[in-house]
Amino acid sequence: MKPLEGRHILLGISGGIAAYKSAFLCRRLKEAGADVWVSMTPNGARFITPLTMETLSEREVLIEMFPVERFVGTRHIDIAKWADLFLIAPATANLIGRYANGLADDLLATLLISTTAPVMLAPAMNTEMWFNAAVQENLRKLRERGVLFVEPGVGELACHTVGVGRMAEPEEIMEAVVSHFNAQRNRDLLGLTVLVTAGPTQEPLDPVRVITNHSSGRMGYAVAQAAAARGAKVILVSGPTALPKPPVSSFVSVQTSEQMREAVVNRFDSCDIVIGVAAVSDWRAVEPSAQKLSKDSGTPHLELEATPDILAELGRRKKNQILVGFSLETDPQRLASRDKLEKKNLDLLVANNPTQPGSEFGGDTNDAQIINRDGAVERLGLLPKLELAHAILDRIIAIRAQSPSRTPRV
Repeated sequence: MKPLEGRHILLGISGGIAAYKSAFLCRRLKEAGADVWVSMTPNGARFITPLTMETLSEREVLIEMFPVERFVGTRHIDIAKWADLFLIAPATANLIGRYANGLADDLLATLLISTTAPVMLAPAMNTEMWFNAAVQENLRKLRERGVLFVEPGVGELACHTVGVGRMAEPEEIMEAVVSHFNAQRNRDLLGLTVLVTAGPTQEPLDPVRVITNHSSGRMGYAVAQAAAARGAKVILVSGPTALPKPPVSSFVSVQTSEQMREAVVNRFDSCDIVIGVAAVSDWRAVEPSAQKLSKDSGTPHLELEATPDILAELGRRKKNQILVGFSLETDPQRLASRDKLEKKNLDLLVANNPTQPGSEFGGDTNDAQIINRDGAVERLGLLPKLELAHAILDRIIAIRAQSPSRTPRV
């Protein structure tokens, strides 16, 4: 059975250059078994032709509120009821603003405020527009109302600037749609509190230099997104990243390993599951310089010390919590080793090699393996990070099923 077999998806296209991706998205949705009906704003129809979308969707494209032909007075209500999911890609700043404020000045906006189906937006706009206070307020309103988001990516935009605002790729949006319907069927983390760490840490050497690593935070954010979709109350403790905040219950921003340790330890007792995805720096300066280290003073002699091992501390303190760790190894022999799992008292260890194709820092996929308490190694192969996140959560649920005493914490 195809993953979206029998699903009705209303695909909205508003007026942005990213509309060209909507054709690829429509094709992917159809290939996955969905019945797709497209609605476009008049400006959306200037970026990609209705004929293209009608050919791909095999349905009339909905643009006019009062078309000369094929008009039924209440069709916006009937179409809105038809949808299992209303997906807008791209969702421009204008469309987001109108939806947040209940405006219905074209057919697409009218469908939006008429539907009772879940709404998912894939924003696309210039970086300055994304960070505009009014746009951020509109996004906050919609998130509070339960609207789903496929967050924009970071990269080169149509205006040749580089930053946040590029619409997610069709494959990423497809992952989010499939994940949404899977989560609807299986809210198996409802009532549980899941803490996720993500991103790198930064250990200062002086006021301008740090020890850090290449972690983008994408894997940790995917785990947080997947857990939230499955009903969990998610606490995300994140080091510095360029990623937009995901729709989690609590977001804690930290910089150093000690700050991350404090944030995690202080919340540990109220958690059911902790998943340590963050790439925490192993070393820090014993005494960071109060002033910028200057070349004129010669090569500095830095004394380093180990940073706190957060997972090992949690492993010593844990009671009924499930504790999952991530391990980055470039040595194949160390990759499948259970040493870390035993030393840190973990329930699962997810290991990957960031030098392998498909597992690079900042990528959309990961080739990981899961090491269980009994030492068994499960190789999952190359997966999109959101799919890998759900695979990890599936195994956590299986562990909980084997331990009935693990009841949700309040």
